[in-house]
Amino acid sequence: MSGPVGIEPVAGLPEIGPGDPLGRLIAAAAAPRGGDVVVIAQKVVSKAEGRQRRLAGVEPSARARSLAAGLGKDPRLVELILAEARRIVRAERVLIVETHTGLVCANAGIDSSNVPGEDEVLLLPADPDASARRLRAEIGTATAGRVAVVISDSFGRPWRVGQTDVAIGCAGLDPLDDRRGSPDRDGRELRATEVAIADQIAAAADLCRDKAAGLPVAIVRGLGDRVTAADGPGAAALRRAREADLFR
Repeated sequence: MSGPVGIEPVAGLPEIGPGDPLGRLIAAAAAPRGGDVVVIAQKVVSKAEGRQRRLAGVEPSARARSLAAGLGKDPRLVELILAEARRIVRAERVLIVETHTGLVCANAGIDSSNVPGEDEVLLLPADPDASARRLRAEIGTATAGRVAVVISDSFGRPWRVGQTDVAIGCAGLDPLDDRRGSPDRDGRELRATEVAIADQIAAAADLCRDKAAGLPVAIVRGLGDRVTAADGPGAAALRRAREADLFR
């Protein structure tokens, strides 16, 4: 990678609802150019895909009630978390699960912040990589040149305090820069260096977005050499295999 990188928030997007053509709306508001990476907050993707749920319509199971009592959570929320989970990773002070798409996160990524309506929550996209591919295609039909798409969400980290945005879906971008086998500046072979490019882009884009002000999209420029013709493996390539995961 060479040259400067610039990040610009995208203003002018309306409040997104189920069925809205999010890709076309982004293309109209941002006019992305070839080589741009379009970083989209998960919440607007989930809204467009109708992933909003009302807690009042959820009947918690006995298991959800039991877990909720021990964690101090709303049992209706716990029921939604269980429905989105492949398995529970930890249920002590916090409920960490592995989702059906392999993401390991608190509360299956379900959140109520910046969600209009009482008792309303948003689920993650059912398949974030598929969402990224679809949005890339929508944006591509409305703009000149090849772009990449990253869908980002804020995640906690096991070794550090605080949250940072990571890529939960991507298309048109190699999410990992595998430098193993190449030499460092002193000629020593790198043995473990894999750079999470998609996560770095997601975190950088979040520096200029203001979720409370309704700026869920940012354009990252200067990474045209990272944008690929094919959609690529998606953010699924960033998920550590279970046998190599110290926390599962």
